[in-house]
Amino acid sequence: MGSERQISGLFTRDTQRDRVVPPTGFTATLTLFTSAVMGFLVVFALALSLASSRLADHWSDALARSATLKISAPAEQLEQQVEKALAILNTTPGIEQATVLNLNDQRRLLEPWFGADVPIELLALPALIDIREEKKGFDSDNLRLRLVADVPGAVLDDHTRWRRPLVVAAERLSALGLFSILLMTGASAAMITLAARAAMSANAQVISVLRLIGAKDAYIAAAFVRRFSLRAFSGAAIGSLCGAVVFFFLTGAQDDLSILTGIGFQGLEWLWLFLIPPVFGGVALLATQRAAQKVLGMLS
Repeated sequence: MGSERQISGLFTRDTQRDRVVPPTGFTATLTLFTSAVMGFLVVFALALSLASSRLADHWSDALARSATLKISAPAEQLEQQVEKALAILNTTPGIEQATVLNLNDQRRLLEPWFGADVPIELLALPALIDIREEKKGFDSDNLRLRLVADVPGAVLDDHTRWRRPLVVAAERLSALGLFSILLMTGASAAMITLAARAAMSANAQVISVLRLIGAKDAYIAAAFVRRFSLRAFSGAAIGSLCGAVVFFFLTGAQDDLSILTGIGFQGLEWLWLFLIPPVFGGVALLATQRAAQKVLGMLS
């Protein structure tokens, strides 16, 4: 009962052989329903995984080549320390640009927390300098030593403590999505195995008659493998199509404040959905093949 024989049997229609497996019944419904539901859920898990991966890349790129210098000093010394800090930054290898944030820039930074009506010009805010690094980066430890000597009120933040946890969280969320896909696929394989074994056990008398008239076990097993693989393929195709349609309308109608912002498929990522039905069909093939071997062995 070679796997090549059964794989080729999937694409070969044999009306008499296909009659071995009942076209309807609870096993057919169970296989179609399970594959459709799991295919539907895989669409969402895949979208979550891809979106998390994109988010990790975005956070990594957005914060990788930037740093912030905060200068806290009395009002009469603040401007002088800012000038010293800019002089140090402009002569530091690896720094492409250093820009002092004005009041409007600081207002935009504080607006999400305190609103747009906060009179920040009346607040004693520290001066902030936005630093853009070159591709090779700069020596942050050496820069901190230079700032300590000339600008004692300066604090350098290279965003490492912010960037790394965000990237790790997004990567773990992406891995969770992939793990969920594996669990769904495994659950489908288990359910299809139970359905295949139930169908073969229910047709034990038919299998005995087929053996008496000379049918080989490979021939009998191929009928079940074909039927259940095609059912799993069809169910997964229906479920993934429904999931794609739902996702298309959910993400297509979203605005910037939607909770689904950023979650979905972009560009060629939609092509991943075409892999769901073949994967479920292949899983059903392997699961049914193993179930057929065990049941036929028990009925020998």
